[in-house]
Amino acid sequence: MDDRALLDGIRMIVGEKETTDDCSVLAVGDRFLVMTTDMLHEMTDFPAGMTDHEIGWMAAAVTLSDIASMGAEPADLLMAVGLDRPERLAGITDGAADCCRSVGARLAGGDIDRHTELTIVSTAIGFVAGDRILRRSGARPGDLVCVTGLPGAAEAGLKGDPRFWKNLITPIPRVREGIAFAEGGATAMMDLSDGIVLSLYDLSRASGVGFSLDPALFPRIPGMPDPEATDLFLYGGGDFELIATIPEDRFPIPGVDATVIGVVTTEMAILSGGHPVPPRGYAHRWE
Repeated sequence: MDDRALLDGIRMIVGEKETTDDCSVLAVGDRFLVMTTDMLHEMTDFPAGMTDHEIGWMAAAVTLSDIASMGAEPADLLMAVGLDRPERLAGITDGAADCCRSVGARLAGGDIDRHTELTIVSTAIGFVAGDRILRRSGARPGDLVCVTGLPGAAEAGLKGDPRFWKNLITPIPRVREGIAFAEGGATAMMDLSDGIVLSLYDLSRASGVGFSLDPALFPRIPGMPDPEATDLFLYGGGDFELIATIPEDRFPIPGVDATVIGVVTTEMAILSGGHPVPPRGYAHRWE
């Protein structure tokens, strides 16, 4: 069983709407307050060789990425740190604070306790105008599908390509791009932490649409031969880029470096080059 299957088992408790987007949403006047939380463990989530500063940055970035995916502006981040060694706290806190400052957010506190394995829970809030929020449920047939950055780069770094080590350990939350997508007329969006294909399955479920991708359009890892490069692009996790749908007449978005990789379709199928692709990517699994 993976985390998506596990989530399906509790949707009836929490609610379908509450378990669909990257963030929970609360109306506050003419704005929405968006909230999200993530848990990271050293053995599972922090590759060997990372400094404590890099660990703090990553822990903040993965959560701020969810705020970005809603088209929102981040405000505060709280961090609960289960420490295996107390001397690590200063470096982790400094890294998280640097990441927050890079996107105009504030590291606003948290909690500390003792753990046998370093464990960090980061919780972020942000705000977005009521007519600018981007959910997973707005994609429409005929929209373009586009991505930021170079999906697959983080996993290439994990596999040992030194060119992309920083993509893996210090991801950049795409807050500026998320806001620009929202202001530019995008219809749906989420982040790419679990890979393109799994993200498209999530968008398909939320929007009731399908997707047809054109491999000729994929930005691939330079110097990597196919089919490895295409597989990494489609299924690699850990990039924290954005995938968005947008009407053709609204693309490109000014100031956003994004690549069109396909179109939204009526039939609820995920195709690449006309062939179905399996729901594969990064997922937590229980045997």
